Amino acid sequence: MTMNRSILSRFVCLSLALAALPATAQERPFTPSLTCGAVKALVARERRIVLATSPNAYETVHFESGACTNEVTAAPAFEPTLDDRYCFAGYRCVQRNNGENSVR
Repeated sequence: MTMNRSILSRFVCLSLALAALPATAQERPFTPSLTCGAVKALVARERRIVLATSPNAYETVHFESGACTNEVTAAPAFEPTLDDRYCFAGYRCVQRNNGENSVR
């Protein structure tokens, strides 16, 4: 019984220690500081990634156009980079049939 208590006690201590650690947000690659080739490589490697296009704007970019399903369809995602103001990075999902192509 003391062995089970010891294991349980260690588990509780470990759980509390992990809960006390600060949560870290995933950093979004900032496209204006990267080359077009680097952005394309990131999208190809991750297959789906959130890119920051300015300090306050970001969007999800997919490697394949087939990643958008249901009420959304794929549209080309052109992102600003160091060497290309309109770098084709992949695809973003937009609503279908709304006339404005709102980003989803």
